[in-house]
Amino acid sequence: MSDASSAPIPVVCALIEREGRVLIAQRPGHKHLPLKWEFPGGKVEPGESAEAAIVREIREELGCIIVVTRPLPRTTHAYAVTIEMIPFVCRLAPDSPEPRALEHLDLRWVTPAEFPAFDLAPADLPVVTSYTRPCPSP
Repeated sequence: MSDASSAPIPVVCALIEREGRVLIAQRPGHKHLPLKWEFPGGKVEPGESAEAAIVREIREELGCIIVVTRPLPRTTHAYAVTIEMIPFVCRLAPDSPEPRALEHLDLRWVTPAEFPAFDLAPADLPVVTSYTRPCPSP
């Protein structure tokens, strides 16, 4: 038996695709996992769907508008708390402004082959695996 306090915290992330590249963001030095690179996103609010959360988080963090293309498999990762990572492959909406680093130090458009060159947050590593080597459906 587990109590509600041990339930993983739902966290969404976006793999925003453009011209064969994916957007990654560098975390600020004063936050958890300082200077690590990540797929942007954040916590799902109570009563909010994961898709609504990723659209909201990207608007807040990057000042742009995304369209969700497809989900990727969910994973869990234990930091000080356990999170359930809910990744989505997305693209910028046609009328979206360019992404801006409103809450990050830097943004980069990288090819999937370049992912290993960046110090990605641990919870993002399984996302890279599922994105670069899609598993067939059962």
